[in-house]
Amino acid sequence: MDSPPPRNDAVPNSSPESPQLQALEQSQDDESQRLLLAPSSDGVINKTTQKNGAEEGEDEEAAYEAREKIQIGEFELDSPNYSAVPAFSLKKLWLFTGPGFLMSIAFLDPGNLEGDLQAGAIAGYSLLWLLMWATAMGLLIQLLSARIGVATGRHLAELCREEYPYWAGIVLWFMAELALIGADIQEVIGSSIAIQILSRGVIPLWVGVLITASDCFIFLLLENYGVRKLEAVFAVLISTMALSFAWMFADAQPSKKELLLGLLIPKLSSKTIRQAVGIVGCVIMPHNVFLHSALVQSREIDPRKKGQVQEAINYYTIESSLALLVSFMINLFVTTVFAKGFFGSKQAHTIGLVNAGQYLEEKYGGGLLPILYIWGIGLLAAGQSSTITGTYAGQFIMGGFLNLRLKKSLRALITRSCAIIPTIIVALVFNKSESSLDVLNEWLNVLQSIQIPFALIPLLTLVVKEPVMGDFKIGPTLERAAWTVAALVMVINGYLLLDFFLSEVNSLLFAFLVFAGASAYGSFVVYLISHRNSELLNWLSRRLPGRFGYSEN
Repeated sequence: MDSPPPRNDAVPNSSPESPQLQALEQSQDDESQRLLLAPSSDGVINKTTQKNGAEEGEDEEAAYEAREKIQIGEFELDSPNYSAVPAFSLKKLWLFTGPGFLMSIAFLDPGNLEGDLQAGAIAGYSLLWLLMWATAMGLLIQLLSARIGVATGRHLAELCREEYPYWAGIVLWFMAELALIGADIQEVIGSSIAIQILSRGVIPLWVGVLITASDCFIFLLLENYGVRKLEAVFAVLISTMALSFAWMFADAQPSKKELLLGLLIPKLSSKTIRQAVGIVGCVIMPHNVFLHSALVQSREIDPRKKGQVQEAINYYTIESSLALLVSFMINLFVTTVFAKGFFGSKQAHTIGLVNAGQYLEEKYGGGLLPILYIWGIGLLAAGQSSTITGTYAGQFIMGGFLNLRLKKSLRALITRSCAIIPTIIVALVFNKSESSLDVLNEWLNVLQSIQIPFALIPLLTLVVKEPVMGDFKIGPTLERAAWTVAALVMVINGYLLLDFFLSEVNSLLFAFLVFAGASAYGSFVVYLISHRNSELLNWLSRRLPGRFGYSEN
């Protein structure tokens, strides 16, 4: 009679295969546990549980680590694919509030104030319509930037690194850095001028540059206490600007009728074209397009879950619109104050950041709080806040394009050094006269406008691609509106380049250099636009391989 087979469960290690089976079962249990625990209560992958260096997030630079992100709270889970959007909540709107106001700082930096006061002094109220529509255009672009950051979970610089060939990515990075350095020079010098005003000239400009640089690092230390603490500091700085310039507006009492006519009736003359270009360049800033796509990732959103993504887009749309409404009002205050006081005067073409406070004091006098100090306080708040956001943008741009996994403090040091060193040189060279520094600021505004296509075209190329955006790619109507804005900006830039070529070229060698630079600029813009149509070109290359050698990379 055969004996029954041995029971392996009675003696755990009696079979030589038992350890392997147990290891396999344990591995399966661990995998099941990981899949169950990886999504947090709000559906976001907790990357702190991914210890393996091969896991996603370990080998690439990220805007925010998982521990730094703000948890929004429970999402409704009434659909199997998390596609339901929860009802509107003021509490959630408050939790999403922050990135849009940090983004709006770029609309309020000293370069903007320079453009505002010169537009008011030289053009009066006639360019207010352009300021309003430029802000609306800027809002459209910033909403697309936020959309791409939320929907993909990555910021624009990272996506550009993957979308374009290596050489094109390097050129885009160089252009973004050039625009950022130009903006940073304005921001740091603006803060230095404010410090000089408030110190009654005791502190020279170059010392103010060093103070501003060190202040930036002090404020960045607040990031160690959480994103919300840093956002609170920016809220204080924006409130300071709003109160200061609203006080100036109340003191100056600009014409309400002229203000409304300036907003509703478009006017533009050849004498104000440079101020008009400066307004567009100030409001739509290249580095800000990269910045906003990274800032929105400070909230925990799982891009794989449609409901969470759509809810975040909805709240960021409301928050960004409110932020830019505040920034528009502040810019309006500055423009109208200088339009009331200096339009048509002999000081109109000589007024700038350096002497604006002095002219305001001479025009409107003292009072309970002299307008000179009100202007200085507002300018200081604008300079300090924009310097910090500029540092943020530099970190994201450098880390995204070059895939640098460096500590934020080290990246901040590198970013600051890239801007502070040329700024000190500029402060020493251009501090000899007020007019030279104001001319520098004006042309730096123009530089921002020239660099805009190198941020806009990649953004508009990516935001319509289904492989990148999935269900959140923009539709044809919004795409046409966005490309209309981009085309308008590029036409303005083309006019500016032509005007510069005709008015500034005095020698054959200089003419050749300007022509070569303009040709290279135009060629790269054409390449970026043609890259958008790569699917059509690839289709043609498959049918006519001998005549089309284009590839996606």
